[in-house]
Amino acid sequence: MHVIAGFTVIALGVGLSASPYVAEIERYLATTGLTFELHANGTNIEGEWDAVMEAIKGCHERLHAMGVPRIQTSIQLGTRTDKVQRMADKVASVQEKLKG
Repeated sequence: MHVIAGFTVIALGVGLSASPYVAEIERYLATTGLTFELHANGTNIEGEWDAVMEAIKGCHERLHAMGVPRIQTSIQLGTRTDKVQRMADKVASVQEKLKG
């Protein structure tokens, strides 16, 4: 099943700056072969359900390997059965409506 997920990983117990951990997550996601996009409050990712869930798990594993003692992640998931829809399709649909 194709899924689009939005997720935010919060590294706890490591100070105020999140950017080193976000950068590591983005580097890791680049190795997964999945389509993903960083935004100001998290990351969107799409692909087959199991691959997306495995990628999010991998984010936790990478940060724990960096010494992060605690991680809190929020996830939003969206699936469709009527058609295959990609992240870019959703954005394009809104942009088209903004033109009119």
